Amino acid sequence: MPNRKRATETLPETVGDLAALVARADALLGRVEGLLPQPVPATEWDGAIAFRWRERDGYRWLQPIAHPHRIAFSDLQGVDRQKALVEQNTRQFVTGLPANNVLLTGARGTGKSSLVKAALNAFHAEGLRVIEVHKQDLVDLPDIAELVAPRPERFIVFCDDLSFEASEPGYKALKVALDGSFAAPSENLLIYATSNRRHLMPEFMQENLEYKTVGDEIHPGETSEEKISLSERFGLWVSFWPFDQDEYLAIVAHWLAHFGLDAAASEAARSEALQFALARGSRSGRVAWQFARDYAGRRGSGSVAR
Repeated sequence: MPNRKRATETLPETVGDLAALVARADALLGRVEGLLPQPVPATEWDGAIAFRWRERDGYRWLQPIAHPHRIAFSDLQGVDRQKALVEQNTRQFVTGLPANNVLLTGARGTGKSSLVKAALNAFHAEGLRVIEVHKQDLVDLPDIAELVAPRPERFIVFCDDLSFEASEPGYKALKVALDGSFAAPSENLLIYATSNRRHLMPEFMQENLEYKTVGDEIHPGETSEEKISLSERFGLWVSFWPFDQDEYLAIVAHWLAHFGLDAAASEAARSEALQFALARGSRSGRVAWQFARDYAGRRGSGSVAR
């Protein structure tokens, strides 16, 4: 009996210790859960027209872009031929006709990436979607293609300002995705890329020493052939050149009108627009847009919406 009484007397203390232990365990689990990777969200296919391929803690998923950059084909000035090529190729794609992967190369600020944004703006109602992929994530192209293959929409994988060193893993992955895998390409996916380099890779003086002549013909060396082989896998090349002064001023006038300024204001802005371009060492559509924002803003005209 004495032993039984002693056990009974210590029972409340044991229960209290157990409750404290449970509370500490719950707190510890809460901290551990905070350190664990969060579950990857399901893709909200119907909630967006543009997505970004994201990676975190080894998990990869498509993140909807809540406010994609809207720009119309008509807003792009001085690149009529380039617009026609991209618009026609994209129209073929969204209507289920054969279409090509596209490489847009050339002078900076001339509208390469804006053309892709304009294509999305023009054709999203017909099922076009864009997935923005950074260069380092191009190794995931097979996973992206597999993810979108069952979908009814048409997808453009967009990689902006693309360039490689030969050792980068994305270089080989892109070559295979474009044309080089035994697996047939997904019929609802194309790749649009922009670059300031025609062949997407740096060119070195020593590579000229590899060229050889066969009769009257000049043949590039293996290094140059390797670099050319990547850009050749894009079926459509669209080239851009710097704007001359008149083209630049015409683009300035277009954007000033967009911000509500009349022709007289555009004429008065010519001198400032030229000085603005001179200070940046470039007459481009991007510089024209930046000047128009600055000029209109200083005069209290227009809004920040593009």
